[in-house]
Amino acid sequence: MNHHGRNDQGSTLNDMENGIVSSYEDDHHQNIINGNNNNKGESYGLLGGKSGCRSPQNMSSSLLRKKSDPILVSHVRFQMLRAFLTNLQEVILGTKLAVLFPAVPLAVAADFYHFGRPWIFALSLLGLTPLAERVSFLTEQIAYFTGPTVGGLLNATCGNATELIIALFALQQKKIDVVKYSLLGSIISNLLLVLGTSLLCGGLANLKKEQRYDRKQADVNSLLLLLGLLCHILPLMFKYAAAPGIYVGNYTLQLSRASSIFMLLAYMSYIFFQLKTHRQLFDAQEVEEEEEKAVIGFWSAFSWLVGMTVIIAVLSEYVVGTIEAASNSWGISVSFISIILLPIVGNAAEHAGSIIFALKNKLDISLGVALGSATQISMFVVPLSVIVAWIMDIRMDLDFNILETSSLAFTIIITAFTLQDGTSHYMKGVILFLCYIIIAACFFVQKTPLNNAALFNLGPELTPSSSGVLTA
Repeated sequence: MNHHGRNDQGSTLNDMENGIVSSYEDDHHQNIINGNNNNKGESYGLLGGKSGCRSPQNMSSSLLRKKSDPILVSHVRFQMLRAFLTNLQEVILGTKLAVLFPAVPLAVAADFYHFGRPWIFALSLLGLTPLAERVSFLTEQIAYFTGPTVGGLLNATCGNATELIIALFALQQKKIDVVKYSLLGSIISNLLLVLGTSLLCGGLANLKKEQRYDRKQADVNSLLLLLGLLCHILPLMFKYAAAPGIYVGNYTLQLSRASSIFMLLAYMSYIFFQLKTHRQLFDAQEVEEEEEKAVIGFWSAFSWLVGMTVIIAVLSEYVVGTIEAASNSWGISVSFISIILLPIVGNAAEHAGSIIFALKNKLDISLGVALGSATQISMFVVPLSVIVAWIMDIRMDLDFNILETSSLAFTIIITAFTLQDGTSHYMKGVILFLCYIIIAACFFVQKTPLNNAALFNLGPELTPSSSGVLTA
């Protein structure tokens, strides 16, 4: 069984965990790497390559990872302890953001000992940053064992897990404004801040090179974003088109729920389009680099993913529960914290990776990160939040109010114009980045109280008569 001279015990444990048989090792002996990483090449061969398993978000986050040294745990005598330490090394210490992990227990301790709520909020935000990157890493590890289709679905559902979990906890506490603000901020942040700084840095680093990208994928994402924008504008226009004294809250809510169902159908069509019928459009952004392999086993990755999700849920509950206290303590509006600060934290890993790829003149990946994440929030997380709120009997609609919807519309339109010619330079990045700064300044000076909902949205004290006129 060990006639190739394998002597790495950690690799043997991983093989036992994932059911890799030695006959498979014989066929792929040429891919075996000497030392402690020999079974990783086998895992790669079992998966049939990395293409299709890795989304642009995964590739972007991978730039913040660092290789671990297996020698540190290879001499541990007990097999189970060695396996645990190996996984701990890969999952916790395998990222350059590991320095922020102490914020996680500090946030829990701050809540347990009843420290100031702004401190709990700040520590929770810091703790969410490495956790978001680690979720991307773990879904990628699982994708190596499930194949490209299931891996793509995992990336499609877990790519913005932090934003989704925060939204669900905000819904549970009936803080609908926080849900809308945070999701709106994620879309704007990806399209203006992430994409803008990537184009800016990439343009400055490649002044003497022509920067080009494939417009086909950008066109698909732009169309989906415009469809999502239509679903936001119609409920808003419904409200302002009504005659004075006519209650349209129920009609707006019904329209929003129906639109959310169609948005989810459009997103599922997009996933099928991406993974099946037109996969070549998205595979084109893959780059030839050192082959990536699974570094931990399937069940280990799955267990860590469940654990990380639970921790994200705990910190998200802290964030939602303390956001108003932080707003009052810092003198910053809840809208600014939700639209600007929360998305910056949630997208930090992808943001850094997107800039690095742009510096390398690999704009297809940078665009895949920014547009892919924005599309996922707009066409999956937002309508899913509306449907979940419907199940919870909470009146959440797609009316994000005039200022927020106008900012979203401007963001999507200027991004579509920016990407229409298939070329890039630093001036495009300057414009997008400055647009983000101006929108951030707008919400910074806005001091609208949380849950000060418009009459047309909630207004439970008022009910429409059979004719649609408001009655007390």
